[in-house]
Amino acid sequence: MPDVIWPNVMLNDSPAATGLPEMSDADLLRMHTEGNKDAFGVLYQRHRQRLLAVATRIAGGQDADDAVQNGMLQAYRCARNFRGESAVTTWLHRIVVNAALDITRRRPQLAIQDRERSCAVWPSAEADTRMDVRKQWLRLSPDHRAALLLVDMMGYPVAEAAQIIGVSEGAMKSRACRARAALADRIPAGARC
Repeated sequence: MPDVIWPNVMLNDSPAATGLPEMSDADLLRMHTEGNKDAFGVLYQRHRQRLLAVATRIAGGQDADDAVQNGMLQAYRCARNFRGESAVTTWLHRIVVNAALDITRRRPQLAIQDRERSCAVWPSAEADTRMDVRKQWLRLSPDHRAALLLVDMMGYPVAEAAQIIGVSEGAMKSRACRARAALADRIPAGARC
């Protein structure tokens, strides 16, 4: 039996299976606020893998699943508050990033070793390098991880990354710069690319 994520929407449903044509994110969100029971599920399906990847890099494993679920539930409930000042995907990323940061901040007692086991493997040629980078990545503050992830790993422009996190462009630049410096100081020279 497939997992039910939203009412009447299964994980294996496609827009065609729900009767919705390929629509823009904004149209799907508008349809959801107008009462269409399938529109938000299609929106969720469209973005869940990328949102999960972002949440995993910030919070790790099971916490990432919780962050995506919490964030998407919040977006589902607050869709009427979307003002259209950014793209729907930017809005969703902001909600999920904030949910991941909230979970990470609430669980400071979680040992780094536990987070290391739950973190997805980094793409790298050498296993030792992956382990060094992953250990140091997890020692960054959640805010620094989020900044580095959005700007350097996912390629968001600083202005959009700042909007996702909800900080000024200057704060985003500063966080990304500090995160890069912290990683450069902590990773042995032989392990750097």
